[in-house]
Amino acid sequence: MTNASRVTMIRLLAFGVLVLAATSWAQQRPPIVEQIAKTYGLDSFGKIEAIRYTWNAQFPGVNVSRSWVWEPKTNKVSYEGKDKDGKPVKITYMRSELSSQPDTVKNEVDPGFTNDNYWLLFPLHAYWDTSATVTDQGMHKLPLGNGSAELVAVKYAAEVGGYTPGDTWELYVGKDSRVEQFAYHRGGPKKPSVVIATWAGYKKAGPLLISTEHRGTADGKPLHLFFSDVAVKLPGSDTWVDAK
Repeated sequence: MTNASRVTMIRLLAFGVLVLAATSWAQQRPPIVEQIAKTYGLDSFGKIEAIRYTWNAQFPGVNVSRSWVWEPKTNKVSYEGKDKDGKPVKITYMRSELSSQPDTVKNEVDPGFTNDNYWLLFPLHAYWDTSATVTDQGMHKLPLGNGSAELVAVKYAAEVGGYTPGDTWELYVGKDSRVEQFAYHRGGPKKPSVVIATWAGYKKAGPLLISTEHRGTADGKPLHLFFSDVAVKLPGSDTWVDAK
């Protein structure tokens, strides 16, 4: 498969870029949204100075890795990976200054950052993104394997900006408020239309709970997505705290 084809496939895996900031018209939401976010480290997120992680995707004909360092307080991003032609790229930029960045950053790097960050921290984004409609649909059978869990659906409005507005994330949440599996339904015409995957390999990176292992299908084809080299920096220290 060509490098261009690999990039295209990863873009197909890219879930919609959604607004990170909360809107002023926050809806009344079921209590479980905050409960889940707290389980993943919401109350201590303000202590995070930086998060380091590598997003790895294995799909038929695809084996791609993208490494990031994100400083949430300043929204500074450092990226190391490859461009659409397979050439090594190493760049640092401020997301607040995205409009002044080269097209490679605006059209390739930053969309990749948002995709990978949502994979890493979606339980927190579901809480932060108050423009999304969240419903607690009670107990449902898991989409993969046996068992059941509480289904919490997070739906983004069709008019919200981003790559694919109208996306829906269905989280299957266990009694410990951890996501066990999820189903993603794309709101636009791009592929894949449906992604179903496990949430496993849980580790703690400082105060954050991270699912590092996802296996399932994308439009029926095998998908393996995982995080490596996950670590955080906490206030007053330059030392990385590795996820364990």
